[in-house]
Amino acid sequence: MIKSRVQQAVDRRAKHGYNCAQAVACTYCDLLGMDEPTALRALEAFAGGIAASGATCGAVCGLMVLTGLKNSSGNLTDRSSKGATVQAGAKLLKQFENWNGSSLCRELKGISTGRVLRSCSGCIADCARLAEEFLFAGQFEPYSPRHDKE
Repeated sequence: MIKSRVQQAVDRRAKHGYNCAQAVACTYCDLLGMDEPTALRALEAFAGGIAASGATCGAVCGLMVLTGLKNSSGNLTDRSSKGATVQAGAKLLKQFENWNGSSLCRELKGISTGRVLRSCSGCIADCARLAEEFLFAGQFEPYSPRHDKE
């Protein structure tokens, strides 16, 4: 089993300047055939809830990129993987929202409500944990501590 990378994902943002989407996707992209420089470039505009708009959480966007890399056939003439990939993404999104009450950056950070639901590092940890538990089921040691509210 591979040692959990959840803390690595959190540290990428906290210590190395990655945005939330980059922190999640770059932590696991090597396992899915994408090199880190490509992932960094592809996810650069997802900071602040997609281009600083406060929309979908960047960590969630990074998780969705991983979901596509993991599940998609990448073949436009054979789109049989599309439904399964969307379904997998929906399942992950729902779990994230169950844990945190929203998937919108502005709501998670309390910008639109005045009440912080989850920190950026908490969102990154949650998405990394979801990647390990669902996208890479059985490949990673369980992450500890479990889901905590920051």
